[in-house]
Amino acid sequence: MAYTDRQATEERIEEKVENMDSSKKEQILADFNTFKQYLSEKVATGKKVGLGEEQLAIAAEKVGDYLAKHEDPRNSEEKLLQELWKVGTKEERHKLAHMLVKLVD
Repeated sequence: MAYTDRQATEERIEEKVENMDSSKKEQILADFNTFKQYLSEKVATGKKVGLGEEQLAIAAEKVGDYLAKHEDPRNSEEKLLQELWKVGTKEERHKLAHMLVKLVD
């Protein structure tokens, strides 16, 4: 995928996350299983529209960046993910995003 395609994908994802209704966001993040189910649905939708594993990981990475910067963890699983995200390099966060996609796929 070209850099401009990746950048456009990242901008769309960031806009969607930032514009999400706060009550819906709270509902998704309140429970880790609910978060995984939501992510699983988004991965399935991405696959239906032809996104590959790398594009899905880029999307998960963008969501992870947003959550780490703007949301407080609501449970121990989210706290662990946030801590791993914060200490990881960009490459490690990208690998973690791949692992999250695999987790919910």
